[in-house]
Amino acid sequence: MDDEKAISRGVAALRGGGLVILPTETVYGLAANAANARAVAKVYEAKGRPAFNPLIAHVADLAMAQEIAEFDERALRLARRFWPGPLTLVLPARGTGVSDLARAGLDSVAVRAPAHPLSHALIRAFGGPIVAPSANRSGRPSPTNFLDAIEETGEFAEAALDGGPCRIGLESTVIALLDKPRMLRPGAVMRAEVELMIGPLAEADLDASRSPGRLSRHYAPKLPVRLGAVTPLRREAFLAFGEAPARPHVWNLSPSGDLAEAAANLFAYLRAADRSGASGIAVAPIPDEGLGEAINDRLKRAAGFVG
Repeated sequence: MDDEKAISRGVAALRGGGLVILPTETVYGLAANAANARAVAKVYEAKGRPAFNPLIAHVADLAMAQEIAEFDERALRLARRFWPGPLTLVLPARGTGVSDLARAGLDSVAVRAPAHPLSHALIRAFGGPIVAPSANRSGRPSPTNFLDAIEETGEFAEAALDGGPCRIGLESTVIALLDKPRMLRPGAVMRAEVELMIGPLAEADLDASRSPGRLSRHYAPKLPVRLGAVTPLRREAFLAFGEAPARPHVWNLSPSGDLAEAAANLFAYLRAADRSGASGIAVAPIPDEGLGEAINDRLKRAAGFVG
């Protein structure tokens, strides 16, 4: 299949909520429409990701990036110097181009413009940001050639682009610019190169070093959260799963008990319940299997059981 046909199939898959294997200059990615929470949930499910870590939004250029992130002078300087290329910037989020699920409920967004011509062409043709974490199953090495990517997660993808071996083969450098500049992850763009542009980089704390964007605070509702609730108390809002009571302030994560649907709705419904005027938020039991493990991890954080 030639590149033009592969890109057309990739765009159709993204617009239909499907997944696409694509090459970047760093590693092969498993891509989805960043704005489509249900599609993003499929990425977590395909990778077997144990928690809702923030995903990097891949864009075609700086103009597309500025639609989803707030750029200060430091960010503009770095983007103009290193994009397209293996540098991810963690910035304050703006707009609706990246779903809450892709941002793991944080008020920041991780963004970069990949340099591979096929990924650039796909994003340009699609017309919006995509998430594209490495196309491996969680805990496995990142794939740096097409066959390895297909072997890892090809069964979940509706389209795949073969861009040959990845030129760099190492994930992007991640720099957070939320207060003082911090390096969250080293990569092909070296610390000295970044510091030459914006000055000294502080180290990420233990939590921030685990994934892009974790330096920013976790989203936690203002209302108290009660987990494992079979029924809500009189003045509580309720996040149901499966059957739901007929009463005000009930949001059903998935009437059919579909964990992918529940994951896609989780952050939006937490926010809605938090604005409801209720005394607290009760959450129905969620099976602790597959995506349920990640959903329960995030709910425990919202309830204050995890830092």
